[in-house]
Amino acid sequence: MPPCRTIPSPEEPLQQGLRHLQTAFTNFFAGRTKYPNFKKKHQGGSAEFTKSAFKFKDKQIYLAKCTEPLPIRWSRKIPESCEPSTVTVRLHPSGRWHISIRFDDPTIKPLPVTDKAIGIDLGISSLVITSNGDKVSNPKHFKKHYRRLRKDPKSLSRKQKGSKNREKARIKVAKIHAQITDNRKDHLHKLTTQLVRENQTIVVENLAVKNMVKNPKLSQAISDVSWGEITRQLAYKCRWYGKNYIEIDRWFPSSKRCSNCGYIWTSPV
Repeated sequence: MPPCRTIPSPEEPLQQGLRHLQTAFTNFFAGRTKYPNFKKKHQGGSAEFTKSAFKFKDKQIYLAKCTEPLPIRWSRKIPESCEPSTVTVRLHPSGRWHISIRFDDPTIKPLPVTDKAIGIDLGISSLVITSNGDKVSNPKHFKKHYRRLRKDPKSLSRKQKGSKNREKARIKVAKIHAQITDNRKDHLHKLTTQLVRENQTIVVENLAVKNMVKNPKLSQAISDVSWGEITRQLAYKCRWYGKNYIEIDRWFPSSKRCSNCGYIWTSPV
C-alpha cells in the first residue's frame, strides 16, 4: 500500500479499535470470554474502515486520506449492484496484505428444498463420515509440512534478536503456517459447501473441542482437522441458504440406537 504509508493514519480505524475494545470488555464482564490481551508485535495488524472512511468507485477502493486506489488482486467477481459496508485491511505475519470487504448481497437466495437429511460424524483418521456411509479422508495439512516446521523454527531461534536475518527467518516460518492455514480453509470450504448444497438437513454432534485438545497425544491431530471450523461453516452456510442445521448432545447414544424402532442397546455389565 505505497500511497498510504507516508500519510497520517485516518481517524476511523482508531475509533473502530476502541469500539472493538469496548466489545471485548463487555464480553469479558458478561462471562463470555477471557480478559482482553494486547496484540503481539509480529502478529500483523488490521484496520477497519466503515462506509464513511472509504470510497468504492469503478470497482476500486479508495481509503480515507489515500489519493490512489489500493492495488488489489481480486479473488472473486464482485457482486453486481452491491455496495460494500466495511473494508478491513490486514497485514499477515508472513508479510502479505489482505483486504476483506463486506457486501450486503440481496442476490443470495435459499437453495431448492430437497428431502435429503444427513448425519455427520467428525473424526481424525477420516475427517468426515456421513450417515450414508461416505468417508472423507483427512488431508493432514500439518503433517505435510512437519519437516519444514521442525527445521525452520530451529534456525529462527539461533538468530540474534532484532537482526534482519531473524526477521527473514520469522517471515519464512510464518509463510509455512500461512500455507497450512490456506490449504486447510480451502479444503473445508469446498467440503462444507458441497454438504450444504446436497442436503436439506445436516445433523452434527456437539463436540467439546476445547476439552479434547487437552489430551497431549491427540491435541495436534485435533487442531489440524479443525472440527470447530467445520461446524462454524456448516452453521452459517445453512443459515444463508435456508437449510436446517442441528447439533445433538455429545452424550446422545446415537450409535446404540436402532434406526427403525428407536430401541437403545445397552452392554451388559
